[in-house]
Amino acid sequence: MYDADKIDQKLITELTRNARLSIAELARRVGLSKTPVQLRMKRLEASGIIRGYRALLDPERLGLDHVAFVEVKLRDTREPALREFNAAVCAVPEVEECHMIAGAFDYLLKVRTGDMARYRLVLGEKISSLPHVAQTSTHVAMQSVKDGGIVT
Repeated sequence: MYDADKIDQKLITELTRNARLSIAELARRVGLSKTPVQLRMKRLEASGIIRGYRALLDPERLGLDHVAFVEVKLRDTREPALREFNAAVCAVPEVEECHMIAGAFDYLLKVRTGDMARYRLVLGEKISSLPHVAQTSTHVAMQSVKDGGIVT
């Protein structure tokens, strides 16, 4: 685990708000000169704290405002089956998030499409065809109250 001091925490906070800030502006905001900020950024990147920089996209403007959450139950939950499912689900572009769940089902997927018709195709042709899928149950979001958007 990385031991971030208060300045690293400030850097992380500022970058979370706006990853396009210049080194000079970051330095100004955290109260350091540019060189120490550059060194801290490289250390945060090398440690894996900062995994990358991405654009936050507006799904509505891209025509991708239909969100469904899919509960997935698998027929087989032994480790090889889980690995096979994990690899396959990562290849489905409409699956924005996939979480293994401890509970009544095995996985929870966040699926983003343009509309219900497209979602039905994704469910029928892609999700239901994933390895070891025994059953799915869909919950459609009526409104996104808090959503970070699409990260690419």
